[in-house]
Amino acid sequence: MPTAVVILPTSTYRATDFLKAAESLGIDLVVASEQPPPFDMGDRYLQIDCSDPVEAAEAIAILGEKVPIDGVIAADDQGVMVAAHASAILGLVGNPPDAAAATRDKLAMRDRLSTAEIEQPSYAGLGPKDNPEEVANEVGFPLVIKPIDRSASQGVIRVDHPRDVEPAVSRIRNIVGEDATLLVESFLPGDEIAIEGLIADGELSVLAVFDKPNTSSGPHFPETLFITPSRLPAETIAEAERVASTAVRALGLASGPVHVELRVDGDRARIIEVAARSIGGLCSRSLSFGLMGSSLESLILRNAMGRGAKTLHREPVASGVLMIPTPKSGVLRQVTGEEETRRIEGITGIDYTIRPGSSVLAPPEGDRYLGFVYARGDRPERVEAALRKAMETLEVQLEG
Repeated sequence: MPTAVVILPTSTYRATDFLKAAESLGIDLVVASEQPPPFDMGDRYLQIDCSDPVEAAEAIAILGEKVPIDGVIAADDQGVMVAAHASAILGLVGNPPDAAAATRDKLAMRDRLSTAEIEQPSYAGLGPKDNPEEVANEVGFPLVIKPIDRSASQGVIRVDHPRDVEPAVSRIRNIVGEDATLLVESFLPGDEIAIEGLIADGELSVLAVFDKPNTSSGPHFPETLFITPSRLPAETIAEAERVASTAVRALGLASGPVHVELRVDGDRARIIEVAARSIGGLCSRSLSFGLMGSSLESLILRNAMGRGAKTLHREPVASGVLMIPTPKSGVLRQVTGEEETRRIEGITGIDYTIRPGSSVLAPPEGDRYLGFVYARGDRPERVEAALRKAMETLEVQLEG
């Protein structure tokens, strides 16, 4: 039986989905994570430290001396570098470590894309000794300041006036550290979309294109709605896919899942971010592929094992997901309205990921979702309507 290692950081939601996918494909799955998953894995669990990717990769390689490993997969951002180093040591298909590193450092990513003359915002790095207002004036207003290594819009703040630069920088560094280098980039107008894909032999195959119709224009950028297929004109989507493919090649990505965020304005598509992992949270549960309804995790595993996952196409219906918003920071007491939400036409499921009694942070400090609501329908407009109604019927009750 072929064996794959999936790197699952402690905070991930996706262990069960990868285990189900592996079982359906006849793959023996080893979970590598910082703490044991909440179910018994027996000898199929390997404890690693994701903060030291090289050491973690060497631990996986030592396991490979005892058990032949056929693929190494990162479920989330924290495992991207571990997977790249482990694949290199074991001689498996994967992303070169330097390419993976560029996706984990937004400033390095911008530099590589700039060298390749790929459409993206104007930008500059902001080091701890740099003058924030001078850097901001160099980029121009309105602008966005963000950490170089965070996801889920954590620490991302729009700034429209020079007087607001220092407070924004201070707030972000309270999240990521006083000595952190930040990225300052021009704010891009237009619609935001996301491209979900798989890379094989350095070439991108697009699995889904999501509209993000509820994307904020600032000052913070919480993600709430993903709807596929996109309703943008075919020529606009084609341009976005072209830019995404060019960015993948410019970064040197070679294999595995990729999640690309873009802003499209008229006939222009510009890169916001390229992440060498699949869509975050439990959003993948909104996707299904092929006649048998394969999950995204199944495609990722097939890709890692060289089984030609790119031949599977997304099901011919519209689908989408709502990330339940966190209206303010505090202690989660409960989320009410579930029964009414489940009765909404088109709603197919609800998953909660934060337990009552837990402390939660609203954007831009927070980086976790309260839960996910899924919908399907014959048209993306109906999916969006169902999810917007769910936003109205679900009530998040917080204290503090």
